[in-house]
Amino acid sequence: MTKILLIRHGQSTFNAHYEATGKDPGHFDARLTELGHRQAKEAGQRLENESVDLVITSPLSRAIQTGLTIFGHRSIPFHVTCRHRERLESSGDVGRPPHALKQDFPHLDFDHLDDPWWHHEPDMRERFAVEPYETFQKRVAHFREWLKSHAGQSIAVIGHATFFHALTGQWLQNCEVLPWVPKA
Repeated sequence: MTKILLIRHGQSTFNAHYEATGKDPGHFDARLTELGHRQAKEAGQRLENESVDLVITSPLSRAIQTGLTIFGHRSIPFHVTCRHRERLESSGDVGRPPHALKQDFPHLDFDHLDDPWWHHEPDMRERFAVEPYETFQKRVAHFREWLKSHAGQSIAVIGHATFFHALTGQWLQNCEVLPWVPKA
């Protein structure tokens, strides 16, 4: 039987600034704050005895940092995929090229990612292009189907609030863990 744990990343610099001001701070690929690191460490303690066969993480740094803090000390394979990246609506949802991620996380594989792997529009004039909702919904549906290829495994998916909401109908707090069973 497949067991899936959806885990939202810890607080990012974008989250902290936006919560305080209501304004986009321009933090591209926002990293975890001190609080975010503590949240991930606490989640790791809560999940210490949880059996996990595979960690699937978004390539956004805050998700990778969260996944490594929770599971990095265990011998569990990590798979980085942009299939469940956050819907691009703000600066924090713009990623970094695979070679830049490899510099920060040299033990993870990013070679399969496109550059750019986040939503973009080649002719855009703005700093980033908001991902159309229909495109996002299709991506959510594809991710749900892709997870079926991992049948029988215990999987931890490290991801993002808007994506998980579209997938489950529930809003997750930073480092909240949601056991989830996909609907057939």
